[in-house]
Amino acid sequence: MLVSFKPIINKLSKILILGTMPGIKSLEENQYYAHKQNAFWPIIYKLFNEEISQIYDDRKKIILKNHIALWDTLKLCLRKGSLDSKIKEEQPNDIFDLLENYTNIHSIIFNGKTAEKFYKKYYNLQESISYYSLPSTSPANARKTFNEKLVDWAIINELLKY
Repeated sequence: MLVSFKPIINKLSKILILGTMPGIKSLEENQYYAHKQNAFWPIIYKLFNEEISQIYDDRKKIILKNHIALWDTLKLCLRKGSLDSKIKEEQPNDIFDLLENYTNIHSIIFNGKTAEKFYKKYYNLQESISYYSLPSTSPANARKTFNEKLVDWAIINELLKY
């Protein structure tokens, strides 16, 4: 059984980004989005005009500094490999409990359609939250270029104005 990480969050977080479940490389490194070809961290750094750091603590600091929280839709699952399509026997994280404890969160961004699918399977959409499904930053999502993903993910900057 694979086990997700604890959320990266603080009381100033306004946006919650939800992935599905960490991939093999992320689980090995004990870091969100550890695969070098995953576009997540390069996109985040580009959005905030910062020079990318390979140091995980720096990566966590940049999202928290910019009022972003990071977690996964699933707490546990069985999966061979890293593909979300191989997930079985999943159990969700307690996202509603998180939202009750971090009341500044006004938007949830799904990092890919599968994160959204599992969220909707276990939770009803809340009227007080805005939801956005963005293209997965995974290297398995080759339908969009990095720059196309960056344009889509730029909604983060708009959402932080609220």
